[in-house]
Amino acid sequence: MIEPYRSTPIFDEASLPEALRAEHRTKEDVWGVIRVLEGELVLTYLDPPSEMRLKPGLPGLIKPQQPHFVTPLGPMRMQVDFYHEPPAI
Repeated sequence: MIEPYRSTPIFDEASLPEALRAEHRTKEDVWGVIRVLEGELVLTYLDPPSEMRLKPGLPGLIKPQQPHFVTPLGPMRMQVDFYHEPPAI
C-alpha cells in the first residue's frame, strides 16, 4: 500500500483555509486524497466540471494539477494526504 509523503493538519469548517475554498490545484506529479473525518463537504472539480459529496468512508481523489475547490456542508473535519503516485482509495 502506498503511504502519503505529507498530510495537512486536520481542518474543521472554521479553520479550513480560504485557499482550499477557492480554486487551486496540486503540483505536477502530486496526487491528493481528501478524507472527511466527520460531517460532509462538496468537492468541486473544474476540469472536467463535476461535483462529489464527500463524507467519512467516501474520500475524494485529486489528480495532478486538477483545478478544484471544497465547500463545507456544516460542521466537519477533514484532512488531505499527498502522494507521488496514484493512491488506492
